[in-house]
Amino acid sequence: MALVMQKHKMPEQDPKARAHNFDEVALGYTEELAVAEANRCLHCKVPHCRKGCPVEVDIPEFIAKIKERDFVGADEKIKESNSLPAICGRVCPQENQCEKYCVMGIKGEPVGIGRLERFVADYCMQNGTEKIVKTVREDMPKVAIIGSGPAGLACAGDLVKLGYQVTIFEALHTAGGVLSYGIPEFRLPKEDVVKPEIDNLRKMGVKIEVNAVIGKLFTIDDLMQEYGFSAVFVATGAGLPHFMNIPGENFNGVYSSNEFLTRCNLMKAYRFPQYATPIKVGKVVAVVGGGNVAMDSARTALRLGAEHVYIVYRRSEAELPARREEVEHAKEEGIDFRLLNNPVEILGDANGYVTGIRCIKMELGEPDASGRRRPVPAGSEFDLAVDTVVIAIGQGPNPLVQSTTPDMAVNKRGNIIADEESCKTSKEGVFAGGDIVTGAATVILAMGAGKKAAKAIDEYLKEKFAK
Repeated sequence: MALVMQKHKMPEQDPKARAHNFDEVALGYTEELAVAEANRCLHCKVPHCRKGCPVEVDIPEFIAKIKERDFVGADEKIKESNSLPAICGRVCPQENQCEKYCVMGIKGEPVGIGRLERFVADYCMQNGTEKIVKTVREDMPKVAIIGSGPAGLACAGDLVKLGYQVTIFEALHTAGGVLSYGIPEFRLPKEDVVKPEIDNLRKMGVKIEVNAVIGKLFTIDDLMQEYGFSAVFVATGAGLPHFMNIPGENFNGVYSSNEFLTRCNLMKAYRFPQYATPIKVGKVVAVVGGGNVAMDSARTALRLGAEHVYIVYRRSEAELPARREEVEHAKEEGIDFRLLNNPVEILGDANGYVTGIRCIKMELGEPDASGRRRPVPAGSEFDLAVDTVVIAIGQGPNPLVQSTTPDMAVNKRGNIIADEESCKTSKEGVFAGGDIVTGAATVILAMGAGKKAAKAIDEYLKEKFAK
């Protein structure tokens, strides 16, 4: 049978329709499409795809089970390494990870590994065929995890499988971290995907305490000295927004992407007045930045009723850090990309409301430390008339946990210093991983850190209690 060199196309909502609703854009493979895509896998003797997976999923084996239509077996194979497959299948940048190493990608397109992972997870959730076993043991040590984002959830999943008593402390009223407050509903449905995946961890025995602000309610020392936790994993992410420090950022109508997306995703502003969370989006919106968060913000603004949405980014399209798929979806929906432009001022009226954004034309110079060509001013200033501006240029670490744990070392940016492989910090029994250590990165890299931390915590506790 001749090899199919191109991926089977993912069914999607029509761009004209989806630009005005919050339903999921990608509709998922059917059984027939999934089996057909699985049949593109060559089952290489040396499966290079595996080295691109931060959570070490046995990719060839789960795909082989899809070929056999053993979808439940495929789900079980994935979950040996990955506790959140329905999430990873949607938001992981597979093109830069597992699929990057797929041999099929040399002369054609790589196998749609992420699409197949999503299909398997969705199939089992929708058909009630997931096999969830409570694995926690009352005679095992207690481990505290601070933060219920991807790193914390991945660490909890691996530790509870080993029998540990795991409690996650989440500052917000809903678990999930960036999965709940950051990524929009049209990319990652909360009730149908995020909540069931987290509920599965609860069924395995993971306890999740919400509205629990560590650093205010308890300190790390309190958890270890008064509440009997033998180890702590800090996975608080990067939730402190960065701003440009240009004139006008205090005008009404200027949002950080964190506030804008949190209001919409976690606090359900897109369902106002059913949910009492107002969010003001004017007719014309400018989103500053070029990453996935910028794409999410721009596409959210469009769905909230904006008539025109700009992406303002200081480099060219080749340097956009967002996933190619997200950029293409944004273009299809009508987002206006103003590239090689850098904002220098936000304009406002006498009442303190945004009226525009002043930019300067840029050109690309020599590469900087990131390896991308540095943007330098190259033209005159010009104004874009807008009434809302969303700043989406990155996030940093919230200092609350670090400031109440003086014997835990941090770097000059406020990130916790931890060993890359063991996730050990300078404080005995305390581990850290994900964005709180590396700065803002991807969901799957945070999950990879959580898995490394779980392994290191297991080794640490075995040694500690063997003495």
